Amino acid sequence: MASAKITVLVSGSGTNLQRLMDVFSQGIIPNAEINLVVADRPCLGLERAKNAGIPTVMLTRGESLSRQLLEVVPQETSLIVLAGFLSILSEEFISRFENKIINIHPSLLPKYGGKGMWGIKVHEAVIENKEKYTGASVHYVTEGIDTGEVIVQKSLKIMPGESAEQLAKRVLELEYEILPEAVAKVLNSMC
Repeated sequence: MASAKITVLVSGSGTNLQRLMDVFSQGIIPNAEINLVVADRPCLGLERAKNAGIPTVMLTRGESLSRQLLEVVPQETSLIVLAGFLSILSEEFISRFENKIINIHPSLLPKYGGKGMWGIKVHEAVIENKEKYTGASVHYVTEGIDTGEVIVQKSLKIMPGESAEQLAKRVLELEYEILPEAVAKVLNSMC
């Protein structure tokens, strides 16, 4: 059976990328490999990929980003994973890879999604609004920001007096759990 080829898009430290690299190398998700890592800025995620011998590309942010992506994403790519990727993709790019792009988000979507809701900002909003629960979601990417169908979601209880930074660390642990689960689920649905 041919391996599923996965292109990962990153903008930051690449810890979710590292989790996927570990899962694939350990055979936890069989017959899958990362064929390319693309970044929209210099970041540790690119270094992680280079150190693992995975091909990398850094693109220029802006209006032409999606056009650049169309040129560099390998034709045989089965799935595109946004793992902390902060640029917005064009409708053309999304429709070209319809139901083949997924994103991880640090909230229980549809809550705390959309423009400006990323990273610590999500956790600050959750605490400010005195939510009792939060979590992480993996969803399909559509034209709306964080509006695609949720594939996997997991929640946790917010501790009394917990800071946004403390919450962010706990939510990141959930992301490490659900991202591989979502990738496996999507790949299985393609078979």
